Amino acid sequence: MRVLVTGASGYVGSRLVPALLQAGHQVVVAARDVAGLDRFSWAGDVERRYLDVGDTVSVHLAVRDVDAVVYLVHSMGAGSFVDRDREAAEDLVAATTRAGTERVVYLSGLVPEGQLSDHLRSRHEVEEILLAGPVPATVLRASMVIGGGSTSFEVMRRVSERMPVTTLPTWMRTRIQPIAVEDVVALLVATLEGAPRNRAYDVGGDEVLTYAALLDRFAQAAGLVRPQVRVPLVPAALVGEAVAVLSGLPRSTVRALVKSLGHDMVCQDDDARSELVPGRRFVTIDEALVRSLVGETRATDADGDIQGEATSDPAWVGTTRRGRT
Repeated sequence: MRVLVTGASGYVGSRLVPALLQAGHQVVVAARDVAGLDRFSWAGDVERRYLDVGDTVSVHLAVRDVDAVVYLVHSMGAGSFVDRDREAAEDLVAATTRAGTERVVYLSGLVPEGQLSDHLRSRHEVEEILLAGPVPATVLRASMVIGGGSTSFEVMRRVSERMPVTTLPTWMRTRIQPIAVEDVVALLVATLEGAPRNRAYDVGGDEVLTYAALLDRFAQAAGLVRPQVRVPLVPAALVGEAVAVLSGLPRSTVRALVKSLGHDMVCQDDDARSELVPGRRFVTIDEALVRSLVGETRATDADGDIQGEATSDPAWVGTTRRGRT
């Protein structure tokens, strides 16, 4: 199959491309900085196309002559990112419909009950637009993706390393069902098999735990001693700002992630396993954490460990205790 990957230079996309190549697909990658793709070992094995999701013409040109589009675009920035993502999704539907694309695959987030943050609401709106279009769309909804280079994982790593005590707001008693990036990539590849599907799947690992328990498991895996202290009456906005400062990661992205922590991020069904990857053994939380903490593992190479880091990852990826590995 001829597969277009948007966001191929991003975290999931850069790890998905070698898996698609190994599965025998012809891969086309789209990015605004086409020359910047040279930093990936797979650059010589793919076709490159320019794509700016804010430019309707470039969207139509990018999706020509492909069987499937894996859509890995999330703004998560400041300002009107909700509007930008909605318009980009509408352009993608129009472009793939006109091009006769067979299927679209979108990596979204779990949809919890209650009032959603802008970040979660935007992802849900995008998937609704894709599912309502003429081209069949398969949506994978994940909560936290564990892996070296994942933004949520790197936030957890930096806060844990830099704070001698883990302070938890009393409202943060929610549950989470993390999933290893190895399993996310396997699921994305599996969506290209068989007849096109037009539905959303919740995807998560084997274990559901509280966010506090996950922080404790991370500390154990990283060899840290981090007592936990509950702090009352701390608003989510203040927590988001503090975490952004502590982590040094992009402020708007961190604040969006922190707002999501007020919801239970747990799968409502297990259809993805039985329908997409029957019989697959998912990576456990502890294994995922340990492998993600190793450091440089050539994670974007076909023969590297996808759970670790890659030299092509952003400069903020990696431990802060002994410098980047």
